[in-house]
Amino acid sequence: MYTSRAQILLLHQWYSHVIFTIFHLLHLPNRSLLLIMANPRPDFALTGGTTIVLLFLASIFNVQGVQGSIGVNYGTMANDLPPPSQVAHFLLQSTIINRVRLFDTNPQMLQAFAHSGIPLTITIPNDQIPHFTKLRFAQNWLKTNVIPYTPATNIVRILIGNEVLSTANKLFIGNLVPAMLTLHMALVDASLDRQIKVSTPHSLGILSSSSPPSTGKFRQGYDTHVLKPLLTFLRITKSPFMVNPYPYFGYSADTLNYALFRPNSGVVDPNTKLLYTNMLDAQLDAIYSALKIVGFSDLEIVIAETGWPSKGDAGQVGVDPDSAADYNQNLIRHVTSGNGTPLMPKRTFETYIFALFNENLKPGPTCERYFGLFRPDMTPAYNVGILRHTASSSIPGNGSSSPPKHPNPLPPQGGKQYCLPKTGADTEALQKNIDYVCGLGFDCDPIKQGGPCFMPNTVRAHAAYAMNKYYQATGRNGYDCNFEQTGATTTVDPSYGKCKY
Repeated sequence: MYTSRAQILLLHQWYSHVIFTIFHLLHLPNRSLLLIMANPRPDFALTGGTTIVLLFLASIFNVQGVQGSIGVNYGTMANDLPPPSQVAHFLLQSTIINRVRLFDTNPQMLQAFAHSGIPLTITIPNDQIPHFTKLRFAQNWLKTNVIPYTPATNIVRILIGNEVLSTANKLFIGNLVPAMLTLHMALVDASLDRQIKVSTPHSLGILSSSSPPSTGKFRQGYDTHVLKPLLTFLRITKSPFMVNPYPYFGYSADTLNYALFRPNSGVVDPNTKLLYTNMLDAQLDAIYSALKIVGFSDLEIVIAETGWPSKGDAGQVGVDPDSAADYNQNLIRHVTSGNGTPLMPKRTFETYIFALFNENLKPGPTCERYFGLFRPDMTPAYNVGILRHTASSSIPGNGSSSPPKHPNPLPPQGGKQYCLPKTGADTEALQKNIDYVCGLGFDCDPIKQGGPCFMPNTVRAHAAYAMNKYYQATGRNGYDCNFEQTGATTTVDPSYGKCKY
């Protein structure tokens, strides 16, 4: 199906009229909006369905934002993956993953997640974007790919394309925003607009400047002609701005620790004097700075993809299971901690790790086939802290997995050292530490009821045992006792009675 230049121009004029009308109505009292909806004037009519546009306007006044959580990208470019139903059951029962992003609308996968409650994001391929500028096409697509599966399958977001602006395809780019608007109107018509939001993910290639983070800005041309209308749509519909930040693609041997959240001297932004201790924060703040320049710093930012491969080509530095484990473990803890970034303090970020499985049919360098958290038999590629503590013994082959090791552990100074909670550490943070360590598969039986370390039955006492367990097993490095600054080392043995540390 081909969209002529005249049709595109007409569509853009129509889109601009709708946006102007929306902004006008946003400044009217609710009663005025209701009167307009009840008695639409003839000069307000738009070809393609006045009723749908009015429903769209009504829908923007009752929407919800996104919350921080950990999801996973479920790719299927492999010939050895388990059935989708088995995968859905595994994610629900055995992991802490609570969101899933699919790269298509495979019916088997949509059916597999029925009644799981897991929020699902589905994707429309880039080459389909021009078709979605036609309302009838969008309506028919929903009737085939979405409506038959809801509400049993909890579809919460539809992504139109992936990294579209980086394709340099003028047809895709020119039709992106009109397609998003048209799909949203089709959702309004189906009364699904409050449940399902529309967005599109971007690579960091949309930035012309990103270092230091305070200088982040969008590429000239995209900022005004594409991104401003797109950002306007996201703000009106309370949909998130989605990005794919990958420190993996920006690190060097000298910045490896900075990219992996490992201890490092950090980088100071000379303009803000803010210290950055990891590359992801710098990338996110560059996006924030770009949004601020064009007046959209209020938008929620969702990390649609990020990850680290566990295997690469010969000679690659930092491409191994330990590095992948460090990146994803620290990523999870950081984005859910509420610490935020230097320019966005006290934020959590809805984050999707790439990817669920190693995919043996992906083209390109070796690393492309080893971004998975799990092997196709659903055993962990490395321990990352997403398994529930009841799951480790029930997953085939998991008994052979060992906690991640760091090279050259520092020798204890002044005798054996132990890791304990800091005085005044927040109870909720300590409970997260317990869940994190036990979720890795460490033996937490001693702090369960009847165990030798169960009493005293307090979060602080149980956290002390769990945090020290992790610290001792991972090499007794200082950063292994950090726990988001809630842990500290001591030479005083905290053991008591039969409870041995």
